[in-house]
Amino acid sequence: MPMTVKMPGIKTGRKEQERKMKLSKLCEEFAYTCLQGSMELEVTDIVYDSRKVRKGTVFVCIVGTVTDGHDYIESALEQGAAAFVVEHEIEVRLPEACTVIQVASARKALAHMSAVYFDHPARSLITIGLTGTKGKTTTTYMIKSVLETAGRKVGLIGTIGALIGAERLEAKNTTPESYELHRMFRAMVDAGCQYVVMEVSSQGLKMDRVAGITFDYGIYTNLSPDHIGPGEHDNFEEYMECKSLLFRQCRIGIVNIDDGHAEDVLRGHTCEVKTFSCGKDADLMAGAIGFLDEDGQIGMHFTTTGCMDVYAVVHIPGRFSVYNSLVTMLTCHLEGISDAAILKGLDRVKVRGRVELVPVSKDFTVIIDYAHNEVSTRSVLTTLKEYHPKRLICVYGGGGNRSKLRRYDMGEVTGELADLNVLTCDNPRDEEIQDINNDIKIGLAKSNGKYMEIEDRKEAIKYCIEHARKGDMIVLLGKGHEDYQEIKGVKYHFDEREAIAEIKEELGIL
Repeated sequence: MPMTVKMPGIKTGRKEQERKMKLSKLCEEFAYTCLQGSMELEVTDIVYDSRKVRKGTVFVCIVGTVTDGHDYIESALEQGAAAFVVEHEIEVRLPEACTVIQVASARKALAHMSAVYFDHPARSLITIGLTGTKGKTTTTYMIKSVLETAGRKVGLIGTIGALIGAERLEAKNTTPESYELHRMFRAMVDAGCQYVVMEVSSQGLKMDRVAGITFDYGIYTNLSPDHIGPGEHDNFEEYMECKSLLFRQCRIGIVNIDDGHAEDVLRGHTCEVKTFSCGKDADLMAGAIGFLDEDGQIGMHFTTTGCMDVYAVVHIPGRFSVYNSLVTMLTCHLEGISDAAILKGLDRVKVRGRVELVPVSKDFTVIIDYAHNEVSTRSVLTTLKEYHPKRLICVYGGGGNRSKLRRYDMGEVTGELADLNVLTCDNPRDEEIQDINNDIKIGLAKSNGKYMEIEDRKEAIKYCIEHARKGDMIVLLGKGHEDYQEIKGVKYHFDEREAIAEIKEELGIL
């Protein structure tokens, strides 16, 4: 069964283990059939992981892609579960004192029960949910930056984790399971947050993790084939249909009408629709788009017309940054945020590990990015080449205990697009760094890529900085937001930002 999210140091304003609530209250927002027991039973918590069951809890039997919660009923009973939520008949004979209710969807039941258990915290927040294939993480951080510039307190949930103000939480999924989601919402409300900005994945929508939530804003960025295969989506049509669900549970939908699938995603929508574009008539339109490249800092600049008539700058490179900026600007404008705060928030935004610029020198640029496969690497390198660097230098390795095909592909694409590749360490796990790099070199040979090898990652970065020429771009691929190296079963602390700061000191760079 899936593990719950750890939330170290976060207070939810209640002692969850001591809280009691009648089962009838928890189940008041969905249809059910009570098969045995009393709905007036008081339970102490809601659990969907049998390993987390304790005395007095209600165990929700979720049918997952790998395991079925109904198979763990006996274990949950032994650990003290007082009530069970099931989808179908069970063979286990339960004591008469146990309450059993049957529902059409245990996942939806879990979502509604969790909302009630935590006192509907989403209703106390302005909720902004983003769906799409690319751009979700960056855009959530952009929106957060603008809202905080305007003096608002913001919670964030997504791929990189979750934030309450400046405090970072650990999350296992881009869109956490509904119980964890409402627990986070509760913690955000208790911490004084006014907004939550979150990534709403297709899996999260498909699995009813956000069931029962009416988002104030639902945002669509773009769509391309992804997450299609066993345990995810059967085909592209299902993937697209799951994305469209967000626009049947939000008040205002904000949509990229330049994307070819926008019309299909909006089919059946129940929300008011606002649009943005870089070429079509929309509520907010971008024009005069240009590339910013000054003193080692790169990004984009553009003007807007429509509901905002401004000149904007964002220090995140690539044309996609203009679209992400338009999303941010339109959302925050609709929220009543001033143009000045929007422009200032965009200008200062930085997304950890996503084409993240690290100031080192005015003569060359250093970038950290999480790209660690062929598709993401090709995307970031193609974006950077639009700035016409003197040399594009890649520092990267490959994860151990992973597909060799990924290494071949990484080698081939970096050999094709980069001027120099420095092969190094990146979570070798149980493999030898040299063996991993030998696989990468097979791909490099296909595209005649130039390379050198420095196994120590800090030394590899130092070499590139020390030998950088005016106009170079050095991109550190693979680690992104990670702050560790996993070697032989041990995670060692390693943060590229800290390494760069140490290197600057060692080289006397001010």
